[in-house]
Formats: sequence, C-alpha cells, structure tokens
Amino acid sequence: MASRLLWASSAASYLRISVSHRGFASEEKIDIEEGCKDLLIEALPNHKHVESGNLVVEDFKYAESHEWVKVDGKTATVGITDHAQDHLGDVVYVELPEVGAAVIQGSGFGAVESVKATSDIYSPVSGDVVEVNEELNNSPGLVNSSPYEKGWIMKVEIKDDSELKNLKNSDEYAKFCEEEDAKH
Repeated sequence: MASRLLWASSAASYLRISVSHRGFASEEKIDIEEGCKDLLIEALPNHKHVESGNLVVEDFKYAESHEWVKVDGKTATVGITDHAQDHLGDVVYVELPEVGAAVIQGSGFGAVESVKATSDIYSPVSGDVVEVNEELNNSPGLVNSSPYEKGWIMKVEIKDDSELKNLKNSDEYAKFCEEEDAKH
C-alpha cells in the first residue's frame, strides 16, 4: 500500500494534470490511476475531468483543432490540449515559431511530432509571438506530462480580442471532444 501511495503522490506531483491511459495492463495500475485522477482533480479545482478521461481547464478557451488559450490581459499563452496529447501519444519533437513572427487565427504555426504521428498546430488567436517555450527543445514530453502548465508552446500579443468569441469555453470543448470521440 505504501508503494501505491508513493507512486500516486509522485505521479500527481510530476504529471500535475495529465492522466495517461497508456501503460501497464494490470488491475493494480488501473486502481492507482483512479486514485491519481482523484488527487489531481482535488489539487486543481479549476480543472475538470471529462468523460473521455482527459482534463480541461475551466478558465481557458479552446479551438476545435485542440489548442488551448490562457488569456492574461493582451497576452495569450497557447498549447495543445490534454485530449490532443493523449491522441498523439508520446511527443518527441515540437516545432516552435520564431519570436516576433505574426500568427493568424486558424493558421498553422508549428507542428508536434509523436511516436504515432506528426500534427500541425494552429494558432487560436492572431497576433505577434512574444515568447516561445524553449524548454520544449530539450523536453518535448512536457506537452504530455503537463499540457496546460509546463508544456505551453508560445505566448502571443493578441491583435483582436473579438477573436476569442470564435473559441469554445471548457464545457463546449468537453462536449465537442466527447462527440468527436463517439464518432471514432
């Protein structure tokens, strides 16, 4: 039991919000994951667990192409969602945009390469890139282990706040993911 609690505690600290359904096939692993999910939900009250097993952040906005946006004044932090990273599998490379580059809502600005596939990343807002997450050059797996925190991709100075109306809130995005998954 002690090793289970240590693992759950370590996993909760390391993963922060990401819950993986890959890995061990034993019933013990399933029990640990369930306990870990509960710990993660309790520790991060502005996150919610959706039916698919992925997490969304209530205060963020989401694109149908599975990018998230955290708005702070005129700056938007952008990354890919837990749902996206889960479907991609282990991320091995992230193509980052250049600082100073202009991005346009709905247009590609980079790519994420995983052991399963390569996927383009689309900007959920228009503006100028003011910062990129250089940590992803050495640790692309942060996109998997911490998609909403340490795995962010870029920060953009928002050009037009009204574009945020084109994005989904957390409830709309969770429903969108559930409907999308039901089709497959």
